[in-house]
Amino acid sequence: MAAKRDYYEVLGVNKDASEEEIKKAYRKLAMKYHPDRNPDNPKAEEQFKEAKEAYEMLSDDQKRAAYDQYGHAGVDPSMGAGAGGFGAGGFSDAFGDIFGDIFGSRAGGQRNNVYRGADLRYNMEISLEDAAKGTETKIRIPVQTTCETCKGSGARPGTQPVTCTTCGGHGQVRMQQGFFSVQQTCPKCHGNGKMVKDPCPTCHGAGRTKQNKTLSVKIPAGVDEGDRIRLTGEGEAGVNGGPTGDLYVVVHLKEHNVFQREGANLHCEMPISFSTAALGGEIEVPTLDGSARMKVPAETQTGAVFRLRGKGVKPLRQSEHGDLMVHVVVETPVKLTEHQKELLRQFETSTQADAGKHSPKNKSWMDKAREFFG
Repeated sequence: MAAKRDYYEVLGVNKDASEEEIKKAYRKLAMKYHPDRNPDNPKAEEQFKEAKEAYEMLSDDQKRAAYDQYGHAGVDPSMGAGAGGFGAGGFSDAFGDIFGDIFGSRAGGQRNNVYRGADLRYNMEISLEDAAKGTETKIRIPVQTTCETCKGSGARPGTQPVTCTTCGGHGQVRMQQGFFSVQQTCPKCHGNGKMVKDPCPTCHGAGRTKQNKTLSVKIPAGVDEGDRIRLTGEGEAGVNGGPTGDLYVVVHLKEHNVFQREGANLHCEMPISFSTAALGGEIEVPTLDGSARMKVPAETQTGAVFRLRGKGVKPLRQSEHGDLMVHVVVETPVKLTEHQKELLRQFETSTQADAGKHSPKNKSWMDKAREFFG
């Protein structure tokens, strides 16, 4: 029997070649000499086996170290090197390591089929007051929980799931398609690797049941629209003993009758009387903490904005309160008596004598209108 060639020489790589370089060289040779591509060339099959043996040795760190130190004598043939026919599964095994990232787990490897439970989302509407000060409330949600009867196995008490006869417990099967071998989820056990012959009467073999769960949720002070509160482990139960998912409570603010929130600041519209706007005065303004007094200077116009510092909201991750922005609207008096109307007419007459002084905006607008119309 001819002496074995050096493994590095077989693959055509240097002794300091990286794992990626070795894998790339092997893939090139395997595609070139595979028996399916060379059905009438026994030499090509031998070269394919030689390349496979070299790759198996050099892709394993321990085997490669032993080979580098002692050569072929340092590699134990019982560890998988050397001969071995390539029947129906030979090519699949040879390419399992290379295409593992594409087709899933390695050839022949068994999956544990343990999956984390799904996360859940719950939309919660709260008032602006509760968002600003914080609150605690209870919610009721439907969740998938581990079946108490079968403890999640899906089998009737006293029985156990059996290994899937189609995939042999791997959860996946290989489909040979010409030159390539494609790994797919087992159609019989759906990837679990086990089958339930006598299903649990409660969950009907699913291992989980749907239940309504009541939870207490603490809403921290300062939350805003769209903020999420995570409740760890309150989602759906995992599969095959996997960890439970989480519950995310998404905060939505109800529309408020008085205030509009903008980050840390609040906005409100405050009507004031004609006389207060003209003469000035003090008005009472609503806040989240009650009411506050605010001074209105004389000659205030509609649209003027006044800031009450510290009367807004303290955001969740900030140390200072926002402000309350008061938007003033001068209210036109309605349902006047004849006497009140007469007083207003007298007032109008008295201001017309010097309109530019008493109504500067009106005079300015009239001047612009005259310029426009020529």
